[in-house]
Amino acid sequence: MSSTAKRTSSSKENPLGDVLTKKKTTQVAPLFQKNNQSKPPNTIAKSNLLVPYEDASSEGSFFHAESDLGDDDDDDEEDPQLCGAFACEAKKRPAIDYMERVQPNINSTMHAILIDWLVEVAEAFSLSPETLYLAVNCLDRYLSGNVITELNLQLLGVSCIMISAKYYGRGSVRAPPRQVESFCYITDYSYSRNELLEMESCVLNYLKFELTTPTANCFLSRFVPQGKREEEVLSHLLFESLASYLCELSLLDYAMLRYTPLLVAASAVFLARYVLHPSRKPSWSSTLEHYTRYRAEHLEACVKNLLRLCHESPSGDNVVAVRKKYSKAKYKFAANMIYPTSLPQELFL
Repeated sequence: MSSTAKRTSSSKENPLGDVLTKKKTTQVAPLFQKNNQSKPPNTIAKSNLLVPYEDASSEGSFFHAESDLGDDDDDDEEDPQLCGAFACEAKKRPAIDYMERVQPNINSTMHAILIDWLVEVAEAFSLSPETLYLAVNCLDRYLSGNVITELNLQLLGVSCIMISAKYYGRGSVRAPPRQVESFCYITDYSYSRNELLEMESCVLNYLKFELTTPTANCFLSRFVPQGKREEEVLSHLLFESLASYLCELSLLDYAMLRYTPLLVAASAVFLARYVLHPSRKPSWSSTLEHYTRYRAEHLEACVKNLLRLCHESPSGDNVVAVRKKYSKAKYKFAANMIYPTSLPQELFL
């Protein structure tokens, strides 16, 4: 790699502008301008900031994520694993307004660019989908209570995916992701081994090493098999790819944090079913209602936002990793499907 690819703190160029024009491959120069004197930020101790593992004392101090569960909450009481997932989901979620309240130096566009790059990293290292989702969860939870500079944002991102790759260990196909040097390499050595390990320590200590949490992909793996039962055999893989594509698109949009992972997964299944069979009535089934605990009316807002993401990027045409990934034959060209511009209201009645 050319040494000219590295950016220093003396550069006068806009680092965000650089990445929008130059980010083409996984092995790229730093996404954001590197500060040679940068250090991982200190954790904000005990404040009025909402953090995922503390009880909020005032409901007015933050927005609640939208859940809108139906009234049939007792349906799954016989399934202790599912009940545990619901409880864990509520505990280990990021604040949905941390960008406005906590982060003066970064914005949702930078957030989308970083996650787009993490999608590329996960593909390059053949990491499991759950590794990517956990990395994004750790990233957002950490940002919910710690101010970070633009210069350290990529360092945080690569630290989170390194933590996740270690956590899932055998979920990765190749050995390199378990080596710190591999993660230094993918940032073009913009960060040293010590910097990466120091940031890793900051993240793990802030999260209190509580990494086990259900993500949208976790719920999707439960809901998709139920939806497959009603699909034609030849469309099984396409249905799964469509739902996965929609869930990954949601990772890019900071505004989607207002929806719980459970709601995102259920909405992705709903929209995937409609895209495959727009004439089928109803689009939602009693089986999926039972397993997701959502009726069609509860999914409307999230489904429409997922559809919006199919037509527009949260950061313009430069955030393309998810679309490129799902434009491959491996995923049945899910990103190239024809998506409707709107949905009939009767779907949600």
